[in-house]
Amino acid sequence: MNRRILSILAAVSLTSAGLAGCSSSDTVVGTWGEDAEGQPSLTFEEDGKVSGTDGCNRLTSSWTQDGKDISFSPVASTMMACPDVDAWLSGLDSATLDGDTLTILGADGETLGTLERAAD
Repeated sequence: MNRRILSILAAVSLTSAGLAGCSSSDTVVGTWGEDAEGQPSLTFEEDGKVSGTDGCNRLTSSWTQDGKDISFSPVASTMMACPDVDAWLSGLDSATLDGDTLTILGADGETLGTLERAAD
């Protein structure tokens, strides 16, 4: 083999090794929270879309991730009245990722609540 091919193979090998070392906890992609009636949850897609529920109303938005910080575009939501549901998730503005815990923050930066990464 010539040197150019060997260089390309080495680069591909290093890239593959680097990707293999990435943990799923480094990305917010996936489902967070419980998939149960009355429980909050969010599902983050690789294409930058997020959808979910505050336990009553459906939520949809788009997201970006910069390290452990998650930003959302304005959130669209249904507006049903649900007297027995704590709809804290509907106030989401941003979030921080710490392993398998997603901390949801309001517009004032205060913690609204947390969601745990759902099992695969």
